Amino acid sequence: MTPEYQTLSEVFAARHSCRGFRPGPVPREVIEQIVATAGRAPSWCNAQPWQLIVTTGAETDRFRAALQAQVTGEAATAGSATAAPGAAPDLPFPTGYSGPYLDRRRTCGWQLYEAVGVGKGDRAGSARQMLENFRLFGAPHVAIVTSPAELGPYGAMDCGGFVTAFTLAAQALGVATIAQAALAAQAPFLHSYFSIPDDRLVLCGISFGYEDPDHPANGFRTARAEVADIIDWKA
Repeated sequence: MTPEYQTLSEVFAARHSCRGFRPGPVPREVIEQIVATAGRAPSWCNAQPWQLIVTTGAETDRFRAALQAQVTGEAATAGSATAAPGAAPDLPFPTGYSGPYLDRRRTCGWQLYEAVGVGKGDRAGSARQMLENFRLFGAPHVAIVTSPAELGPYGAMDCGGFVTAFTLAAQALGVATIAQAALAAQAPFLHSYFSIPDDRLVLCGISFGYEDPDHPANGFRTARAEVADIIDWKA
């Protein structure tokens, strides 16, 4: 095992989806370091399709307030203060989860609910926790990730590699992250709020900042599949 592998493995192991942040900002030069490193991610034909809108300071709070107003307005229209907002992503969301994918999704959800004190059957509690997505979990920054529409799913796949690289580079610099597909559900609002042209797809958001280690939502870790569950060897 090389020292480089050991370091990379430790960064992977330490990274997790942070759901509670301290309010202090990340210095701009640190954000630029993260993006520069993430930009080394591979992409088809070296297209590097990823583009970011990054909020800082008061703009994060303005966006947070506007996003929450958008979502709670949808919930009110649906007749419930805690109703989940309707999804309107630029790329279709999964049509379903089955088998081990459903099991992992459920396990992760129940770990989160247990950590924050939401019991089974508490639909109002689970809805309130879901709405934390649109408060950006209190993060001081959010990056909106977009890709050219003409590159379709393969541009999105390339951007997935960039998102992974972003979260790992951030972890290596002591910055916590959470990639949020929930923000992509509000794609029409994001296009309007940030003047994102129609020829770019909103893929996800990455909320980031310095972790609040005392926040209960940060007190659990998800499991990972074994290598034998991933590789189908052919010899």
